[in-house]
This record gives sequence, structure tokens and C-alpha cells, in this order.
Amino acid sequence: MQHKIKIVECPRDAMQGIKQFIPTQKKVQYIQSLLRVGFDTIDVGSFVSPKAIPQMVDTATVLSQLDLSNTKSKLLTIVPNLRGAQDACKHDNIDYLGYPFSISENFQMRNTHKTIAQSIGVLQDILALCAKHNKTLVVYISMGFGNPYGDPWSVDIVAQWTETLAKFGVQILSLSDTIGSSTPKTINYLFSNLIPAYPNIEFGAHLHTTPALWFEKIDAAYHSGCTRFDGAIQGFGGCPMAKDALTGNMPTEKILSYLTQQKNNPLQSITFESAYNEASKIFKTYH
Repeated sequence: MQHKIKIVECPRDAMQGIKQFIPTQKKVQYIQSLLRVGFDTIDVGSFVSPKAIPQMVDTATVLSQLDLSNTKSKLLTIVPNLRGAQDACKHDNIDYLGYPFSISENFQMRNTHKTIAQSIGVLQDILALCAKHNKTLVVYISMGFGNPYGDPWSVDIVAQWTETLAKFGVQILSLSDTIGSSTPKTINYLFSNLIPAYPNIEFGAHLHTTPALWFEKIDAAYHSGCTRFDGAIQGFGGCPMAKDALTGNMPTEKILSYLTQQKNNPLQSITFESAYNEASKIFKTYH
């Protein structure tokens, strides 16, 4: 039996590393084209220090200008701390708050300037805030498939943190292949073991890849029962700490190509082509 697939499009991830500022109206126009495609969720921006990510300084303005009258897509924004979560909760059109939680102490410090222990406290505070404002928390387990910093990592450690987060009441967990280090074997092992063990949690795959390895990664996740896939059109964005310069976000068009082969593609091809063209305009103009 085929499961219903959810595709999360991540223009925020694609844009945030671009140094040249993309005008707010261009962002709105691009995201508006994405809203017509049928994505389950669109990761539209983040509430983070402008010094840390200048590109996302206009997230609140972008949100205020989006027309959601003809879309079923839900909106997600990334929040790295409690202040960001509080700012996000001021916006009724945001459905999901995404919190990056690293099981690598080093990466957590680099990403949010907090230890893992401190980050757990923030996560619990954000969960309480979500409950109060009718939002859902999506926790991204960054370094979910390994890390380059020498910190202890194993599938058992991922499982232990999943257990901890489940006890807190987290409902959506996205395993993030932060540096593109995942292999089909690891992907299969994690999803095929965690998904049956935690039926109340929706597991997602936020995979980074080189152009040559996308198929085997999607294939491993799909056949391990994963039903939630993050992507970015044309694979723009990704982690600057990846060892291979060709490593980027999982290209959404590759996900859709794979799902079409499986006869399980949930999106509208005509409107996706239009959004793909809008992406080309944005990312060829701004670098």
C-alpha cells in the first residue's frame, strides 16, 4: 500500500546563504509561485539575528505579503531560539516552527551558540509556546547521519535522542543530512527502525547530496517508510561545511522524478514547471 507523501519545499534554505540581497518583492513572487504547486509545506524564512543571516531580515514582511487564499500549503519558519519563536508566533499564517537540534555538541555551539543541554531547555520552552499559539514544532536533528567534528555518533545515539524528544511530545522529526554524509545503509537503518518504533511521530528526510548520489538516498528513505521529504528546486543551498563543494540540497525535481516512477507524485506538474522557471530567474540573478 502506498503512503501519502508530503513534500516540503525549502526556499529559505536555498536563499539564506546568498550574499547579494534578494529584494523582498522577488521573494514574495517566488514563494507565491510555490504556493500554487501543491507542496504540503513551504519553509519560507527564519526569525534569526540579521547579523547571522542577513538574507532573512525581511521574513516578517514576506509573510505579511503572501496571498494564501488559493493554497493548501502550510508555512514553516526556522527559529533558532526562544526570541525567534516568540516573533514567529505573532504571525497567524505560520503553521510550523522549525527548530534545529544538533546531536553534535560542536555543531550545536556553532549553529546556535548553545550546548545540547541548553538547547533542550530552549526546545521545551518553544514546545510550550507552540501549544499556546496553536503551532506545531518540527525538530530537525542536524548531524543526524554523522558529523565531521569527532563527536560521538552512532545510530544508537540518534535513537536515544528520538526517545528523549518523543517523551517531550515532539510530533515531527526531520533527520538532517547536514554535510551530505548519509549512505543508503544508514538511511535505511534509521528510518526502518525508528518509524515502526514511534508510530506517533512523523519522520522526515532533509537530505543533502551530490548530483551523482540523489537517487540512492531517496530510494533508501522511500523504501524504509519515509513519507516526508524536504527539497529545494534545482538543489540550491545546502551546508557550507560539507566536504564536497558539489553537495547541496536535495533537488525537488529529482524527488518528483523518483515519485513519478513510483506512481506516487502528489504535485501538479504544470504549476511546478512555472515555479521551477521562477527559481531559475532568482538564482541566476542573485549569487
